[in-house]
Amino acid sequence: MTNQPDVSLTDFQHKIREMYYEKDVQRGIDGTFMWLMEEVGELATALRQGTHQKQCEEFADVLAWLATIANVAGVDLGQAIHDKYGSGCPGCHRLICTCPMEEKP
Repeated sequence: MTNQPDVSLTDFQHKIREMYYEKDVQRGIDGTFMWLMEEVGELATALRQGTHQKQCEEFADVLAWLATIANVAGVDLGQAIHDKYGSGCPGCHRLICTCPMEEKP
């Protein structure tokens, strides 16, 4: 681990918007979604057989493409996360989830 400052999700989404928004809007939601899915596939491969460094890179790529598609769709990720998870698990409404393992919270 490095001693780099923590980056908030809101700041990261804003940075991605500044870097790529014009291209992203031209690509649209469908094209951007396909890039996100490609990166999720690369993350799956890295988790199965990649180095820790490769896994870190793919996590960063997935997060960047998620921020990208949120920008194109007009979704503030920080607000969306707060609204859904800010007071705990959306399933059981507790800070430490008590939902059964076989259910998706």
